Amino acid sequence: MVNGNKTFCEECRRDVGFVVETMPLSGKLRDENYEYEGKKAICEECGNEVYVAEIEDENLKSLYDAYRLKHGIISLEKILEIPQKYNIGKRPLSLLLGWGEMTFSRYCEGDMPTKQYSDILLKIHERPEYYKELLEKNKHNLKSLHAYDKSMKKVRALLFDKEKPESKLDDVVQYILYKCEDITPLALQKTLYYIQGFYCAFEGEFLFEEDCEAWVHGPVYRKVYHEYKEYRFDPIKSVKTFDESIFTSAEKAIMDSVIKNFCCYSGKTLEMFVHSEQPWLQTRRGLTVYDNSNRIITKELIKEYFTAVKEKFQMLIPADIEKYSNYLFSYY
Repeated sequence: MVNGNKTFCEECRRDVGFVVETMPLSGKLRDENYEYEGKKAICEECGNEVYVAEIEDENLKSLYDAYRLKHGIISLEKILEIPQKYNIGKRPLSLLLGWGEMTFSRYCEGDMPTKQYSDILLKIHERPEYYKELLEKNKHNLKSLHAYDKSMKKVRALLFDKEKPESKLDDVVQYILYKCEDITPLALQKTLYYIQGFYCAFEGEFLFEEDCEAWVHGPVYRKVYHEYKEYRFDPIKSVKTFDESIFTSAEKAIMDSVIKNFCCYSGKTLEMFVHSEQPWLQTRRGLTVYDNSNRIITKELIKEYFTAVKEKFQMLIPADIEKYSNYLFSYY
C-alpha cells in the first residue's frame, strides 16, 4: 500500500513517498534467531529501502511477538485487555497481585514479563473465576475499597454471562458440573456422549441438538471443548447451585444414571471405553489413531448403537445402564 506521508531517502537525498511491503524477516533476540512477518518501506522513486520509524517499531514488536510465542509468554494485546476486562487500573492490579506498583504498567508499555508472571496474567485473562478468587483473597492490598467494588461488579457480570446457559447442551453441562465435584474436560465430553446416546435409546429422541466429532481422544462437542479447554487436565470448577426443575423426571433419571455409572471412572478410562465402540470407530475408518479429524459422529450411528446396547443388556429402566458400564470396565 502507498503511505500518504513522506520520509527521507538517502539515495535520492530528499523527502519521498514510499510503498510498504510485507515480507518474511529475521532477527536476533536474547541470543536466539527468529523468523517473523515484517514490513519494509520502499522509496517510490528509486526502489531502495528507506527508514520509517513507525515501521521499525512494528517490526520490533513482531520480533518480540515471535519470542513470546516460542516461550509461551502472554501477548501484549492480551495484557492490554486485562484492565478493561476487569475494570481495574494498572497500578491497583499490580498491588492486587503483590507486585511493584509500576510492574503491570511497564508490561503494558511493552516490557517482557517473566514466565512466572506471564502465566499468572494469562490465567487472569482467560479465567474470570481465577481473577475473582485473587480479588477476594488480596483485596487488602488495594488502597481503595472503591477499586475493589468496581472490579468485583465487573467480574461478577462476566461470570454470569459465561455461566448463563444458551441451549439444552449448556443446561446439561451445568447439571453435570453441579453433580460432579471432580470432572476433567476429557471426562465431561464422554459423559455428554453417553447421556446423548442413552437418552435416545430410552426416549427415542436426542436430548440436545449439537453433533459431536470423532477426535483422537474420543467424541467431542466442539462448543464445550472451547468453553473449558483452559482447564486442560485439571478438574473443572463445579457449579454450586442449579435449578433442577428445568429437566423432566425422565431426563434427570437418565443423566443421573450415566453420571453415577460413568463419572466414577477417569477421563482416560472413559476414552478407552468409547474407543471400543462402533460410532467412534466407524466414523474414523481409514484414519490412524493419531490423525486429527472433525468428522461428525452422526446421530443415526449413535441411535443405532445405543439402541442395540439397551436391547443386548436388557435395560428396562435407566438404572440398568450400570450393566453396560460394568461390562466395559471388566473388559478393560
